[in-house]
Amino acid sequence: MATFPEFIAQNEERDGVRFSWNVWPSSRLEATRMVVPVASLITPLKERPDLPPIQYEPVLCSRVTCRAVLNPLCQVDYRAKLWACNFCYQRNQFPPTYAGISDVNQPAELLPQFSTIEYVVQRGPLMPLVFLYVVDTCMEDEDLQALKESLQMSLSLLPPTALVGLITFGRMIQVHELGCEGISKSYVFRGTKDLNAKQLQEMLGLTKPTAAQAGRGPQAPQAPLSNRFLQPVQKIDMNLTDLLGELQRDPWPVTQGKRPLRSLGSAMSIAVGLLECTFPNTGARIMTFIGGPATQGPGMVVGDELKAPIRSWHDIEKDNAKFMKKGTKHYEALASRASTNGHIIDIYACALDQTGLLEMKCCSNHTGGYMVMADSFTTSLFKQTFQRVFTKDVSGAFKMAFAGTLEIKTSREIKISGAIGPCVSLNAKGPCVSENEIGTGGTSQWKICGLDHNTTLAVYFEVVNQHNAPIPQGGRGAVQYVTQYQHSSGQKRIRVTTTARNWADAGTQIQTIAASFDQEASAILMARLAVYRAETEEGPDVLRWLDRQLIRLFMFHLRRSPFLQVFNNSPDESSYYRHQFMRQDLTQSLIMIQPILYAYSFNGPPEPVLLDSSSILPDRILLMDTFFQILIYHGETVSQWRKAGYQELPEYENFRHLLQAPVDDAQEILHSRFPMPRYIDTEHGGSQARFLLSKVNPSQTHNNMYAWGQESGAPILTDDVSLQVFMDHLKKLAVSSAA
Repeated sequence: MATFPEFIAQNEERDGVRFSWNVWPSSRLEATRMVVPVASLITPLKERPDLPPIQYEPVLCSRVTCRAVLNPLCQVDYRAKLWACNFCYQRNQFPPTYAGISDVNQPAELLPQFSTIEYVVQRGPLMPLVFLYVVDTCMEDEDLQALKESLQMSLSLLPPTALVGLITFGRMIQVHELGCEGISKSYVFRGTKDLNAKQLQEMLGLTKPTAAQAGRGPQAPQAPLSNRFLQPVQKIDMNLTDLLGELQRDPWPVTQGKRPLRSLGSAMSIAVGLLECTFPNTGARIMTFIGGPATQGPGMVVGDELKAPIRSWHDIEKDNAKFMKKGTKHYEALASRASTNGHIIDIYACALDQTGLLEMKCCSNHTGGYMVMADSFTTSLFKQTFQRVFTKDVSGAFKMAFAGTLEIKTSREIKISGAIGPCVSLNAKGPCVSENEIGTGGTSQWKICGLDHNTTLAVYFEVVNQHNAPIPQGGRGAVQYVTQYQHSSGQKRIRVTTTARNWADAGTQIQTIAASFDQEASAILMARLAVYRAETEEGPDVLRWLDRQLIRLFMFHLRRSPFLQVFNNSPDESSYYRHQFMRQDLTQSLIMIQPILYAYSFNGPPEPVLLDSSSILPDRILLMDTFFQILIYHGETVSQWRKAGYQELPEYENFRHLLQAPVDDAQEILHSRFPMPRYIDTEHGGSQARFLLSKVNPSQTHNNMYAWGQESGAPILTDDVSLQVFMDHLKKLAVSSAA
């Protein structure tokens, strides 16, 4: 029999699911005593090259309130051609196409290895991919040139049938007509006015597509869906490349001491309205490129006077951020309109100062869009990240999916409290929805407008079985995740994952339940909950709540992480870090909470070392991966050797190899991660060594200097509590009666 760690790894590999507990307490009372709820991390589109999609549609339970999908956990009567639903116990007749079914001739969905299966829906037309570029022209010429080149590059990566549109903005907003040969035409809008979809429709002369048209793809020439503003790449490739090349910096003069007038809020509103009119309820992507904050019109986050800085955490605490509430409200309304229609909003913010991500975060968070933050459009961080948006899988399809919905079915003994991730509620009430909400609750269905192979949701459950109604021996609780989405090929697909766990009586089998605890998954599930609360509650309150959860190590680092500590981070940076944490899978999330540290030295091959100040030694090179940064740190002695140029001498070739090893490993991470991390090369005493010193556990500080002069790590000048003190406090708390 497999051990729990092996069982957990197999399930994650096959289904993309990790539960906090892998044996569930059999009553509500016992479950509440467990502190960490029964919850799961689900990566709905986990990459499975060995899972070919099946070219027929799923068989559903006939009960209207259930509609669960046939799966390996169902009981089947092959002679009578009946199957019993394992969620509501309804007996169902197999459809006529299953007439040849027998215990030796089973369809794939009944085989245990297909607990995750993907169906291709044959009905309905293929949908085109739609990309709408929204480009800021209020930036330096060098930045604008780099952005134009990246956009031109992206056109070559799109499939020929994809529809593309272009909106540019500065003080005014221009919606470009792309169907014109040899002449560039655009509609110009004032940046101070907000337009609704109906006004925009009249001004641009758009006719709203009928329901029949809206579903027709580019392969239907009799009624092409494209219009003057959204055209197939194959038709306007040259025109759009030239148009992008001719884009100029916003011509409106900027007087000294002022910011350029940037109508970002109106431009995004027009983009959302344009897609609302032309492609309602169809997967589409609005890609917004921003070089600074919105300074006029709806959604503005700062005035145009440079002497008035953009809001900081201090201003927000003192209620001194005068544009924040109104700006946030504007972007929340846009996010709601976009998510209703299945449209994704990506934000690429490249500037040295804040651009207003705090106010705009809901646009990406609610639509499953990407949020990327860099210093400039000229950096490889932006260029490489943007290029990776268009990467393809082994079958040559984009790794992005559109217009997704996730529906969850559960056994009677368990109900859904809610989900946390890049999703919005579809308000689908039902028998498996709990009254106790966690995150986005009160529903069993969520909309995820944009998702990829790493998009991961945290789903929280509540055990509702009463203490006096024991579950029969060997009983199992089941959960089914049904993800419908538009594949990048235009097909509609349904991926179904069905998983089950054993029930156990906590009175007699507490050891079994304890052994089934997945510390890594639980740490991420509780961290997501903490970050979700941190968005709306006071920081100290969230930390106090977290301290009571008693998960060592990860929680120590989580308390110090930028997800909960806003000190030394701008509101935009905090929003960006939290956005990434709320969508990444378990492995990446663990790296974000507790960065990985590798040591390179002459004493042996590279090895992982403790994230502790004792690991910082003079004759070591350290490689730290925080997810957002890849840092190479050269110890004092190594740094001096490097400055002396020993690596250039033939007799010190081994030193040259030592210097090169972490660089090669760093490049491997830089080439694969999305978004691309910031690369930092520093040394003992270097200004950027602060990134390492702020992350390690300060086991040696200026307060315990007795180890100085010995072969021990570097002391950290901090008043932060060390892991040892934190652990001592936890032990005390765990055994005190007050806890």
